[in-house]
Amino acid sequence: MPSISHDRILTQAEFDLFAKVSGDNNPIHVDPDFSARTRFGRTVSHGMLLYSVLWGLLQKQHPGARQISHSMMFPNPAYAGEALRFKLDETAAGDGRRSYAAKVTRVADGAVVLDGQTEIALP
Repeated sequence: MPSISHDRILTQAEFDLFAKVSGDNNPIHVDPDFSARTRFGRTVSHGMLLYSVLWGLLQKQHPGARQISHSMMFPNPAYAGEALRFKLDETAAGDGRRSYAAKVTRVADGAVVLDGQTEIALP
């Protein structure tokens, strides 16, 4: 089954913009001073920002696809300025639908920051 993979570094500016667009202004995402005093020590990506990058990869592969379902967990933090690997592995296909295992890992240590699955309907 086909795979899609892409490495990318998200920036604090992208965290800030996503907060503005989504309305999720939790200081863990946008306030470096606050975040420095947490167990993470620095700002952490919004989970849905990570998924948005994956969705963009799916849209490049399948323009016009519609989301049917998705589920995901965020077992480790993703930080601004670190390389991330976004990967989608097709797990099922048929009846105009595709299912994918979705995973985002930190390139430096391989820690999983998003683990999930998604199903799309093809146009």
